[in-house]
Amino acid sequence: MDVRELCRKFTSCTAVQGEILAHIAVCFSFVADLTHAQVTLYAPVKGKDFEQPCFIVLAHEEPHTAVHAASWAEQGSLVRMLEEPLVRQTFETGKPLTGRREWELGQTDIMMFTYAIHDGNTPMAVVTLETAEETLHLAGSSHLLKTACAMLVNSRKPIEPTLYRPIGASDGVLITDAYNRIIFANEAAGHIYRMLGVGNLLGMHFFDHKLTRHITRETVSPQRPDEKEFEAGNLVLVQRNIPIHEGGKLLCRVIVLEDVTELRKKEKQIRVQSAVIKEIHHRVKNNLQTIASLLRMQARRSSEPAVKEALSESVNRIMSISVVHEFLSQQGFEEIDVKKVTNNILDLLQPMMLPADFVLERKFTGGNALLPPVKGTNLALVINELLLNAMEHGFEGRKSGVIGLDIDEKPECFLIDIYDDGLGLPHDFKLSKTKSLGLQIVRTLVEGDLGGEFRLESDGEGTHARLIVPRGNDKEEKSV
Repeated sequence: MDVRELCRKFTSCTAVQGEILAHIAVCFSFVADLTHAQVTLYAPVKGKDFEQPCFIVLAHEEPHTAVHAASWAEQGSLVRMLEEPLVRQTFETGKPLTGRREWELGQTDIMMFTYAIHDGNTPMAVVTLETAEETLHLAGSSHLLKTACAMLVNSRKPIEPTLYRPIGASDGVLITDAYNRIIFANEAAGHIYRMLGVGNLLGMHFFDHKLTRHITRETVSPQRPDEKEFEAGNLVLVQRNIPIHEGGKLLCRVIVLEDVTELRKKEKQIRVQSAVIKEIHHRVKNNLQTIASLLRMQARRSSEPAVKEALSESVNRIMSISVVHEFLSQQGFEEIDVKKVTNNILDLLQPMMLPADFVLERKFTGGNALLPPVKGTNLALVINELLLNAMEHGFEGRKSGVIGLDIDEKPECFLIDIYDDGLGLPHDFKLSKTKSLGLQIVRTLVEGDLGGEFRLESDGEGTHARLIVPRGNDKEEKSV
């Protein structure tokens, strides 16, 4: 359940109050990382259904930037008020308190800070920050706690969740006062700015030219005016600028700097490799179509029916394979959607293999299969051969037909059934003894390259090609 639902079900909060508490909870993960503390939101439980008065935990987050010895809160759990005296006292008085929590017998090195969330002059919930006592001895910890408190009690309007996403251990953090002077900078921020030729940050104006002189390119999204990406020196940085207001006046700012230099380099490498792969598939398609054209010319010149038929069959197979490469030339490094590739191959094969007035019904059922590029490419060639075979032999003398795809997702594999309602298989058909080149190709690809299983079945009405395809293995794909 989310915060709104918990408020409605367990507390006396109004819908508006529940909405306010939900907005506050959005920034909990950010606040937890900022203060290296566990953040918990409590509200009293309504009614007298319990023997003793209780609080319910509406939201709880733990920091990504610190390790805590214990966690005693969970969203949706009930806590007796007697067990949380600081929370109870803060709720009754509306005043912030500081105390210690005993998390094991005799272990009281966890500091607890409580803040009331008011609706007008009446408390409606309590937020707690719990952190190791040694954390409070770090330089600037008082600024972090004060800023976190201001953020929590003033986050009453809808906020952009991506702006308040978690802070990484290597991210730089700056805090300014109401006049935009820097009053806190963590070690990561100091390191980033030292690489840009800036020494001591404390006391500097955040918009001072010394801090921005190395910026060579800046990108700001209209959807996220408080977040921008810029290049400075050899670094690529993403900056989140979070102003905190009270009564329309600026209290302070929190600025988070993420060094994404290596990430952008890797993304560029992937884009280049993806473009190369697309170009390779495009050239393969063009070469296949050139070969098909030469074979088509040869078929027209031949006077032998058997030769014409063999060449025409080769042309159809080559053209259908070129269709697969045409599709793959648009994919690059993306995972291949089996339903999408099947639909695309049908779009391209139908005009080539079936009469213009033929009515083909497509049925796609079951789940979906997303495969990594190498495995997806091989499966696309398999699907191409099976669809080509169905269109070529399954609907002879008919004006309409059905081709379907059913996918059953299993933890270790996909069960794929490609079927038609055509003429079916001959009574004496045996896959192991077939001389069909297309089916031999399918069997080799499925059993050899995909490491799966393949069988053909006919129940008298149509044919079912059943494939067992193991799920993609990232390690194997990378090594290929």
